[in-house]
Order: sequence, then structure tokens, then C-alpha cells
Amino acid sequence: MAQRTKMAAVRWTPPANPRPVRRRGDARTLPELRRVELPGAGPEHVAVDASGTLFTGLADGRILRVTPEGEVRTVIGTGGRPLGLEMLGEDALVVCDAYRGLLEVQLSNATVGVLVAEIEGERLTFCSNAAVAADGSIYFTQSSRRYNIDAYRGDLFEHSTTGRLLRYREGAVEVIADDFAFANGVVLVDGGAAAVVAETGGYCLTRVELEGPYAGRKSPFGPPLPGFPDNLTRDAEGLIWVAMVTPRDPALDWLLPRHPRLRSLVWATPQRLQPGEKDMAWAIAVNAKGEQVRELRAWGVGYKAVTAVRRSGETLYLGSLTEHAIGVVELGSL
Repeated sequence: MAQRTKMAAVRWTPPANPRPVRRRGDARTLPELRRVELPGAGPEHVAVDASGTLFTGLADGRILRVTPEGEVRTVIGTGGRPLGLEMLGEDALVVCDAYRGLLEVQLSNATVGVLVAEIEGERLTFCSNAAVAADGSIYFTQSSRRYNIDAYRGDLFEHSTTGRLLRYREGAVEVIADDFAFANGVVLVDGGAAAVVAETGGYCLTRVELEGPYAGRKSPFGPPLPGFPDNLTRDAEGLIWVAMVTPRDPALDWLLPRHPRLRSLVWATPQRLQPGEKDMAWAIAVNAKGEQVRELRAWGVGYKAVTAVRRSGETLYLGSLTEHAIGVVELGSL
């Protein structure tokens, strides 16, 4: 059982929800979705190489290779829980492992190397998502310093704001910005001069300056979101795709400003009684100003808790924390 730590006396009022959870006659905007079945659960993120081959990680620690023809093979096990994946050159992956830290997986010889396991003597837990800069620097997020993935709901209930954006460069790691409400997805913008971080617990995207006298400064990137954002990716057109795990929950919005003891009592209840993910597949795309330009969503399509959206040509590949498959959507069918 996950260890529950004492909640800090933090009170926080969620931003206004820009859209109700669900309206009667909610129109479907997601094209037909097909599944690429996998031999395990939880393909939380998806990477694509130049040949169109997919890579994903499962809850049991395996990294899988999925060919364009649909053949699924195991590359290697990380010995932890792989989350965010990014290509590192043509023959390697950067892997954010919730238990082991920031890893590098060599694909041709199936080896795993640890890039970052601790920061200033503190073990790196809940390494979440990464972005690789043109100079080889790796920017990555740590969702929480208090909870790991097996107790992620605890961080959302507590609203600990202990998430961080970090940079690994030339063998050294540094903290770029902290105090994020569950730091999750990250992409680079403006030629690498800034990053955009998804704050799952804050229902928002946040811009972080990476260069110059304002390095580390945070500012809102677009308006508040109507749900929980997860991983972020950029496509060839420069759009940022935001995986939306689930709509905001009115019960959780009511709970978050309440006393920490009440939030602790709710978290102590069985998970089936807690606010949870809705039966919805959902992704949005925003432009360079953080303005929403596309939204794909549908209820009850057999795929939910979307944690990753990766575009390759006119195809979107979806990942999920709970599904046993990668979701595939053809944009040309819109």
C-alpha cells in the first residue's frame, strides 16, 4: 500500500472551469479510433522514429517497439516504470522512469543507462516527461517530490506544488524552475528559448523562460484548461498537442480549497469512492500563443485516460495510463 504522508496546510482555489464537464448532446469531434493491442497495461507515452516505428513503455517496466505493420516486440525492461519517451538521435531513447530517474536506452544493443538518479543528494522520484534541445540538453519534469506514481492521487488531493523543471547537460543536472502543481508534459518553444510545462494539478499550461536574465521565470501559457493536462508534444506544424486525461471533477474542485485534514480523509477512502477518470478520449492542440485551435473528444469509445498524443503525418497516436493498447486516429478522416 502506498505510504501517505502528512498534508501541508495549503489552501488553493481552482480557476474557474471554462466549460462544464459534460453537456447534453455533447458533439463528438474525435475521428474513429482503432487500437493496437499490447501485451500489458499502461502505454503512458509514445515516441516515433524517422521510419514510423513506435516506442512505448508499460506498467511492468518493458519498453516496446511497434512497427508500422503492427508487430510488437520487447526492446528491454527498465526495472522501473517508464513514463515519458523521446527519441535521442536515431538509435536511442530518453526515458523518464518514475522509480529510476532519467534514463537513456540504446535501441541497437538494448542497454539501459542512468543519466540522473538524484539531485543534490535527493533521490529523483516521479520523473515524468522530457524534451531534447538542439544542443543535446535534456529538459525534464519531476511531477512531485512528495509522492511517486503509485500515489499520484495524493499529490492532486494535497496540491503540494512540489513539481520541478530540470535540465541535464554535459553530465550535470540543475533546477530551472519549481513550485509546479504536478509538473507533467514539457515541450520547447521559440527555438529552445522557453519551455511549456503542463501543470496537471493546476489545470493549465505554464511558459518557463530558459535563457537570459529572466531564465526560470514562469508565466501563463493560454487560459485555464477544462480538464487535467498530461504529456505534451509538438508536431511538424508547430502545434502543441495536449493529452487531456479527464474533465475536471466538480467534487474535486469543491474539495481542493478545503482544510487539508478533509482532503486527507477523502484520499484515505477506497479509490472507487474517489473522483476518477471519466470514460472519455480527449486531446487538444494549441498554437504558439497558447490558443486552442483543435479539439478531439468523444465519450464511450473504448479508450480513456489519454496521457499522450503524438502526431506523425496525419496520424495521431494516443497513450494511456490504464489501457492495454495504443490508440490510433487518422486526422484525414475529419
